[in-house]
Amino acid sequence: MTQLYYRNGELVPGDCPTVSVFDLGFVQGVTVSEQLRTFGGRLFRLDEHMQRLIRSLRIVGLRGINPDALAADAETLAAHNHSLVRPDDDIGLTMYVTPGSQAADDSSPNVGMYTTPLPFHRWVAHYETGEHLVLSSVRQVPSNCWPAELKCRSRMHYYLADREARRRRPDARALLTDQDGFVAEASTAAVIMYRRDEGIVAPPPEKVLPSVSVGILQSLARKAGLPFSHRDIRPEEMQSADEVLLSSTSPCVVPVVSIDGQTIGDGNPGPVWKQLIDAWSELTGVNIIDQARRFERR
Repeated sequence: MTQLYYRNGELVPGDCPTVSVFDLGFVQGVTVSEQLRTFGGRLFRLDEHMQRLIRSLRIVGLRGINPDALAADAETLAAHNHSLVRPDDDIGLTMYVTPGSQAADDSSPNVGMYTTPLPFHRWVAHYETGEHLVLSSVRQVPSNCWPAELKCRSRMHYYLADREARRRRPDARALLTDQDGFVAEASTAAVIMYRRDEGIVAPPPEKVLPSVSVGILQSLARKAGLPFSHRDIRPEEMQSADEVLLSSTSPCVVPVVSIDGQTIGDGNPGPVWKQLIDAWSELTGVNIIDQARRFERR
């Protein structure tokens, strides 16, 4: 069998759909997107990702998409392409929507989906030894530019922030603050902290992208009896936390071991991170760390 991708209602043989250089998704970066992954070959939390996609489409004003049909096509695409890999492997799925080439016609968007191997080789080291963050001078895009709940591919600020971070430490990624100096997020990941006297603390949900993975962590934490709250966080508070975690769809939850050279905890992945990723593994029926180790060299 041949790998498929999705283009405007059709499943087509090939690795990836193309976008015209005249498409506004290319010309202006007007691209709404969602990133999903499978566990055991099934797309995880598809309904929640579709709900966020619908909210983003409404913000941008793109019409003409049947979300139920798109979700069904996503499941079909993922099932087909997963059948081409080992049963105990998993894949990522990206869906995107652009206005197409006609700016005046918002009812005929360009819709695509494709799958990719999960980059387990990158995650193994993060699970075992943790990630390093560098506080960037590049700020999070404020809500008066576009709403925080809009998930889009206009990510120049992430690119610039990560370039700055890597100049200071080649293996680091950026930690961004908002216009008031409070912690917002890392590039392409939500960031939360754990303090023994307070529990798990995340930035206010109205100030950052509504994270599917943070919602999962909140549920897992409460089941484990760990307090979970939202409030503004100063960078120095995060630097003095007992643990700091990054969370995003594909790697799930990753420990942070330093911020701007300041060691977090004892400098190793902490027990709360291990408790949460073990609970996430139990939720999905896949041992997340073992799977990453098994496929890091594929």
